Amino acid sequence: MTPPLSFVLPFSPDTAAAASRFAHALPPGAEVVLAGEGTVDAASSPNVHVLTVPGGKGAAIRAALAKVSGAVTVLQDPDTSYSQDVYDALVRPIQADTADAVFGLRTARGLTPELLADRALGHVTRFVTDVPLTDPLTGLRAFRTEALRSVTLTSDDDAVDAELVVKLAAQLFRLTEVTLPPGEVPRRTPAAHLSRLKTLVRYATVRDDADNQHEGYTTLERMDGAVHYNQWLGRRFREHLGRRVLEIGAGIGTITRELESGLELLIALEVDRFYVDRLKNLFRGKPHIRPYLSDVALADWESLKTEQLDTIVLSNVLEHIPDDASAVRRFKQILAPGGRVVILVPALQQLFGAIDEAVGHYRRYTPSTLRAVLEENGFQVETLEWMNLAGLPGWFVNSRLLRRRSVPKLQLKLYDTLAPLIARAESHVKLPVGMSLFAVARATGGDA
Repeated sequence: MTPPLSFVLPFSPDTAAAASRFAHALPPGAEVVLAGEGTVDAASSPNVHVLTVPGGKGAAIRAALAKVSGAVTVLQDPDTSYSQDVYDALVRPIQADTADAVFGLRTARGLTPELLADRALGHVTRFVTDVPLTDPLTGLRAFRTEALRSVTLTSDDDAVDAELVVKLAAQLFRLTEVTLPPGEVPRRTPAAHLSRLKTLVRYATVRDDADNQHEGYTTLERMDGAVHYNQWLGRRFREHLGRRVLEIGAGIGTITRELESGLELLIALEVDRFYVDRLKNLFRGKPHIRPYLSDVALADWESLKTEQLDTIVLSNVLEHIPDDASAVRRFKQILAPGGRVVILVPALQQLFGAIDEAVGHYRRYTPSTLRAVLEENGFQVETLEWMNLAGLPGWFVNSRLLRRRSVPKLQLKLYDTLAPLIARAESHVKLPVGMSLFAVARATGGDA
């Protein structure tokens, strides 16, 4: 019989005795996996697994996950024990399907050096990942086991704590936290703190959270963290939306999140399964959002036509499609006369550079080329405007001059802090040029 709950306790020679005590005190019937280096006083049985794993905390967790069979896994450092009520509260959001991972928020009396160190690293973690967690590096966490197993962990030592948060956030899992009873914050060695800090800095600078294995993802992930910029785009799109929307090229859901509120239906079409898996995580429990795995050319357009869609949205997508004219004709086929396409595209071929190549752009547009591809294929352009003049110099320097293949994260963060001011300024002036073009076009009554 599958246990409802599994506990993983990674231990070291210093914490092996505590791991043994906790294993005996955990809820009856739960599966317990102890993994690490040292001697533990716990015999293996059908529900207790003892694994000798050299290499550190990260290596122990990876080995332990191979033995886990419960639907929910509690990952606990063997340094503080908790009551049954605490574990019940910890796993409740997962059992209610409102979260995929729950972090225990530690509380302590006074401001100890250990607590201050963990809080400081927590701030760094939030900066890197944008997670809504006060204590992301806590020693008590619960996960939907399927979600935990989907994360590829490479760290062998205590850096795994930081890596785990980075990658859960990247896969758009739902993260929350519950407050733990007051207690002592366990001491960690300076080496453990430094290892976690180095990992966070590495993921903030030279490595993306897919370990640089998926070119183009770095730019999408970093743009996802540009909250103010994305809100600006979302406002522009929402002014022109109907109730039943098809988003082409949803990526990791950056714009999808800005559009979905209040809609009757949002179909998020994406060609890459790597991204569709993240869309499913992000919008789990929201039936009005439907991730759809397909290439634009191979989508079931007849089926989509029956959905009575009134708006098609493309945010930095049309430039990825080899035959953009053919794609626009397909959009015309599924929209009733008066239905809209709302489009944002990169502008000016003179800016085409290494970042464009990395993310798979075929072209950048001018007002005349964008107007032509829309009006020659069944649409009447109503709005065609330049956007984001302020972003133009940075793109030119990074993509053309320095030949970088992604926007540096710190630069993007700094730009994002200015985005609300840029948005307000552009709402009051007609730009002569910009790094993007924004267009709204209505489907005409005749055949394209």
